[in-house]
Amino acid sequence: MALKVAVQMDHIANINIAGDSTFALMLEAQARGHTLFHYTPDRMAMRDGAVFATVEPLAVKDEAGAHFSLGEKRRVALDEMDVVLMRQDPPFDMAYVTATHLLERIHPKTLVVNDPAHVRNAPEKIFVTEFPELMPPTLISRDLSEIKAFRAEFGDVVMKPLYGNGGAAVFRLTADDLNFGSLYDLFATTFREPWVIQRFLPAVKHGDKRIILVDGEAAGAVNRVPSEGDLRSNMVRGGAARPTDLTDRELEICARIGPSLKKMGLIFVGIDVIDGNLTEINVTSPTGLRAIKRLGGPDIAAQIWDKIEEKRAPA
Repeated sequence: MALKVAVQMDHIANINIAGDSTFALMLEAQARGHTLFHYTPDRMAMRDGAVFATVEPLAVKDEAGAHFSLGEKRRVALDEMDVVLMRQDPPFDMAYVTATHLLERIHPKTLVVNDPAHVRNAPEKIFVTEFPELMPPTLISRDLSEIKAFRAEFGDVVMKPLYGNGGAAVFRLTADDLNFGSLYDLFATTFREPWVIQRFLPAVKHGDKRIILVDGEAAGAVNRVPSEGDLRSNMVRGGAARPTDLTDRELEICARIGPSLKKMGLIFVGIDVIDGNLTEINVTSPTGLRAIKRLGGPDIAAQIWDKIEEKRAPA
């Protein structure tokens, strides 16, 4: 069953194909005979309730520097597509939220992965707080007295933007760090939203595990180890990918959150776990597929397309 697949993403010319999960999904779709179309979110429009995009036919090749070719642009109604992959990176701002509203107009007639309404309603650093028993102690606030009280209780903490991604602006503050006041002022002037403060987990030096769930089921994982002298394990920040297996605790976490993910139509989800503590549930554009496969793990892109094709199959 050949499908028409539109990929809503940051421009394909700018991606790093070695680690890009969207590219893995596109390669797999093409190998299955699906027809790919590329567009960036700024090419969307809604007129009289109908949603359109200016798309380009897309062919991909696993060759750095020559990884894509685009055909002639044309305007299409997105409800003519079988599938839309919503894969642009955060920031999760009002432009992102608006894109979810537009895509909600075509879903589920056109299957949007992930369900746009639930992407909108599940920002990764807030959605995760629905499972506090799985998390380290966590505060979401911009109130100075709340943050001071949290630091006094837990000592070493991590501060990060509520809607950030890729490890940007993540700071560790020790109990006696004299930079706290300046960092508070910087955050207060830079971010209008509250930010996240969590108890620091020393075991992060051994890795921050990215676990992929497909339609609520654990599919595979990679351990991301921070580079020397850096707190952050994100691979875009120099973290090293290492093969790993899931512990009993990690399987317990997946079993606990999986039913909610499935019910919400979140087919492709990446969670972050440090020393048995769930820290984020990534539903916008999770990464890790290529690293997991490269390290001898399962081909999760194939599992995702199996699930999409199952959902698109005629009743």
